[in-house]
Amino acid sequence: MRVAFLGLGGMGMAMAGNIAKAGHEIVVWNRTRKAPQGFDAKVADSIAGAVGEAEAVATMLADDHAVESVVDGGLLDALPAGAVHVSMSTISIAAARRLTESHQARGRAYVAAPVFGRPDMAAVQKLWVVTAGPAAAVERVRPVLQAVGRGITEYGEEPWHANLVKLGNNMMLGAMLETFGELYALMRKAGVAPERFLEAANSLFQSPVYANYGGMAAERRHEPALFKATLGLKDMRLGLAAADEFGVPMPLMGLARDSLLQAIAHGGADKDWSVLALAAQKRAGLD
Repeated sequence: MRVAFLGLGGMGMAMAGNIAKAGHEIVVWNRTRKAPQGFDAKVADSIAGAVGEAEAVATMLADDHAVESVVDGGLLDALPAGAVHVSMSTISIAAARRLTESHQARGRAYVAAPVFGRPDMAAVQKLWVVTAGPAAAVERVRPVLQAVGRGITEYGEEPWHANLVKLGNNMMLGAMLETFGELYALMRKAGVAPERFLEAANSLFQSPVYANYGGMAAERRHEPALFKATLGLKDMRLGLAAADEFGVPMPLMGLARDSLLQAIAHGGADKDWSVLALAAQKRAGLD
């Protein structure tokens, strides 16, 4: 399959590499020109140059503005009839609806397929893909989705449903980090090392996510950032905006958002968003 991949950040570079290694013919584009790392691909000079002959176009960009700027800046105009745009970014449900409408108005196929995982997981093809969109379009791009991850979950015909699921899971991670922060504060004040507390938590939950983020928070290992705090805050805000739209009170998620904002205000913007767990400890008078 001829694939154009737009966005070569930490996630995108690894994902594009896995698509190329799966045997697809790939063209890449990035706002600031980047050479492929660890795989062979043609580097396009423009969005239109990347997209013009593609059967599938995958975008992996930072936020609503970045995705819509690329779509309006050449992707939609150059997208061939019969090709599918697969948006793999974590964006708002409002932006996902706008993108669906703009593609429909031009007779082009649009699929949402955000991913669970970080750059280290992307590098070893261990992402999980959540996707939604017209069934025929999802089926056409399935080989691309399979190339980047270890599994796929589908959520029907409305693309924004996949984005809502992705935001919901990130909100759960934020709440988990808030929980770790509060409990680590209690343990530290009582003389129990957070690492020892985590041993018990791991025996109970047996979750690699708990073990990974719990370990980072216990050791205060927030650099290098695998997922920056500012991106985590963006996702918490987008999730809470969806909750506002549907009239769903989410006090726990609001608390996690505020703790992350506090951590960023104290110099954590470029650190991993596990820095959220420090906020509760600072509120308890701990350094």
